[in-house]
Amino acid sequence: MFTGIIEATGFIESIEAKGGDARYVFNTGKLALGDVALGDSIACNGVCLTVIELLPQGFAADVSVETIEVTCMKNYQAKDPVNFEKAMLPTTRFGGHMVSGHVDAIGEVVSIEEAARSIQYKIRAPKEVLKYIATKGSITVDGTSLTVNDLEKDQFSLNLVPHTLQETIADSYQVGTQVNLEIDLIARYLERLMNADKAE
Repeated sequence: MFTGIIEATGFIESIEAKGGDARYVFNTGKLALGDVALGDSIACNGVCLTVIELLPQGFAADVSVETIEVTCMKNYQAKDPVNFEKAMLPTTRFGGHMVSGHVDAIGEVVSIEEAARSIQYKIRAPKEVLKYIATKGSITVDGTSLTVNDLEKDQFSLNLVPHTLQETIADSYQVGTQVNLEIDLIARYLERLMNADKAE
């Protein structure tokens, strides 16, 4: 589990094809890896990956073909920027919301506009996840816990303050950039509870 509070940004060092899957090597920037062991989980742009090798400036992870196909990882190249968050501890300050690291859909940035000292992003989301997105609710975009400002047809808007822009990869987004989306876990489980009888 994660909180959606990004701990560091870095980039992809390399991507190596491995029999249909791929091995990604990440440079994790200022992320402290002293407490990370092999087998631990780190969210990379919101995708929960398992550390298979610790390196002087980062780590390596094997990524399955399924994960590549259902996330933005199929578009990534070496040097692309990445948000990093280590799995939460029982003592972690819960600054964001409950994040599983399992991507629900791919969204697309459709507009970027200045709004006083913040930047407003509008992101188009697939129809199957729009019903889970609520105004003033939480959503995870490339691993970052954010608050939805507004909903409009097939898109939602977010306002990112200067601190968030500085501490995440959001300032690299352009119109057309694809992003990993994870809906609020509460919405997912609420739907399951409401439809449990229909599944029998």
